[in-house]
Amino acid sequence: MQHKENKKQPLYIILLLILAAETIFILPFVLQRIFRTTFLESFSISQTELGSCFSAYGIVALVSYLFGGPLADRFKSNVLMSSALILTALGGFYLSIYPTLVNLHLLYGFWGFTTIFLFWAAMIKATRIWGGSDKQGIAFGFLDGGRGLVAALFGSGGVIIFSLFITKDIELTTVEERRLAFKEVIRYTSLAVLIIGIIVYVFLRFKESTTDSSEKPVKLLTINNFKNVAKYRSVWLLMIIILCAYYGYKMTDLFSQYAEQVMLYNKIEAAKIGTYLLYLRPVIGVIIGLLADRTRASLWIVIGFLLMTITSLIFYLGIIDDSKTLFFVLSIGTMALGVYSARVLYFATLEEAKIPVAITGTVVGFISVVGYTPDIFAGLLMGYFLDANEGALGLQHAFGVMGLFTFVGLAASYFFYKHQKRIT
Repeated sequence: MQHKENKKQPLYIILLLILAAETIFILPFVLQRIFRTTFLESFSISQTELGSCFSAYGIVALVSYLFGGPLADRFKSNVLMSSALILTALGGFYLSIYPTLVNLHLLYGFWGFTTIFLFWAAMIKATRIWGGSDKQGIAFGFLDGGRGLVAALFGSGGVIIFSLFITKDIELTTVEERRLAFKEVIRYTSLAVLIIGIIVYVFLRFKESTTDSSEKPVKLLTINNFKNVAKYRSVWLLMIIILCAYYGYKMTDLFSQYAEQVMLYNKIEAAKIGTYLLYLRPVIGVIIGLLADRTRASLWIVIGFLLMTITSLIFYLGIIDDSKTLFFVLSIGTMALGVYSARVLYFATLEEAKIPVAITGTVVGFISVVGYTPDIFAGLLMGYFLDANEGALGLQHAFGVMGLFTFVGLAASYFFYKHQKRIT
């Protein structure tokens, strides 16, 4: 049973959701995406060791998805989300003292709890309610596109702060000087996350119950709940789609590194490449969201996977080098279009699949247990290839693996599209 009416939700609600939804991940992921080589040298760790930190995050997140989903069907979104943001910010302040590798693993495990158990399903459910029954594409398009803008602004701010604390040409600085500058980036970012957590608690207040009285809130965690969820064929296909799309998204972490090691950009120029790509997300999110509401969200996911598969093959073949700047820009832009198109819409398909609103949190948790497992293995897999093969060769192997995932995602999204088209 779907929404019986579409009560218009205030615009500021989706704006707060956008702000919170990306801010929560700035410290665990976005800073590493933009300042990857700086992060590695500041903590004196290898690619594989950074991957193992992401694995610690992913293992905790795996359990958190399962239990956090039903939690979102029982408690208010603003309480869960603000608590998550504040706790994540405190972890950021701890990050700024440069903990040992062991404690860095513990910190990432802690972030797996704060960002997923308390936050993830609550944010997805709140966005779905805001979109109603006929604006899911634009709701999730605004969410992911807006998240891209927030990440880009944080990234630009981080680059500016980093530059301000570098008092001479970046190529002449020592590791210790870059380490001190990056420490300030972490501190200012943590403060911003803390402030946004307080804002979310105060202002993110709206009616969260569905208009259909037959849709009762689920109990926190029962076998019957998951049996009911598992009966939907679309849920199983979405697991595969999200797993493959999310692996593709994790690969965007390597764009800055590719710019530095293959295209021979300096560290600041390479960080700017990662930031500029983030500015594509709001544009892609809004356009794809509007198109999805006029056609089918699943169709645009198929197109997104097709673009990812083609560009993965281009990078795998090693065609792009420092003499092909325009080709590099066009290729990463096309890959970003594919990645963000799939990422924008995979939860928008819950309405297309006729999943009841009252069990949204449980469904999101169930799907995410498999769908977000790249948090566990993607970093390790990429780290292995990058450490085992210097420079361009390691990056080629990493993009080759991405191509395998995106091809599987292409097949799964096509079957999902055909299945939903047949039953409607």
